[in-house]
Amino acid sequence: MKQASVFQQPTQQFPEKADAHANGTKLCYAKLLSYDCCYNEKLYKKYFTVKTTPVRGVQVSVNEEAVKNAKRYYGYFALLSNDKMDSITALELYRNKDLVEKAFGNLKERLNFRRTLVSSEQSLNGKLFVEFVALIYLSYLNKQMQDTHLYKKHTMSGLLDKLDVIECFEHPGHRLQVGEVLEKQRDLYLALGFEPPSSL
Repeated sequence: MKQASVFQQPTQQFPEKADAHANGTKLCYAKLLSYDCCYNEKLYKKYFTVKTTPVRGVQVSVNEEAVKNAKRYYGYFALLSNDKMDSITALELYRNKDLVEKAFGNLKERLNFRRTLVSSEQSLNGKLFVEFVALIYLSYLNKQMQDTHLYKKHTMSGLLDKLDVIECFEHPGHRLQVGEVLEKQRDLYLALGFEPPSSL
């Protein structure tokens, strides 16, 4: 038996905030900008009119017409499932449906598996195994970045690029030596729950 979960999904991000203050509530413009980030200032201007006067200072009013036009595109969507689950779980699973596509993207790009470049079936099996293990590490890293909110400041590629520059030196008969690890790199390791590398 299929279960349906229905969600309301506004197609615009900011009309929802504008609608909350559409009854003439005056907002502090500085606080409004700090709500998300200053780079959203252009988006806010679409739904709010800001005036500055010497006496009253900064005044913010809602652009009723812009909010009304944006609300026309509010809608609903339904998810059907063969399993019983609450709406939040169903929505989370739906939004994670692109994990397989991202995994293949990591295989082709980050793990350099766009072409197999092998000459035997045994080599292919070995390379597939190594790629699979590497993909497990990437999936774990993705979860750690989500749990520690590192995606707010970094992309996975950007974070790995920062750590890729750490060098490791190996000499026969000697221990492995790790090159210099910067403070920012140490902070990334600690944020991910790992101990920074040191000479082994």
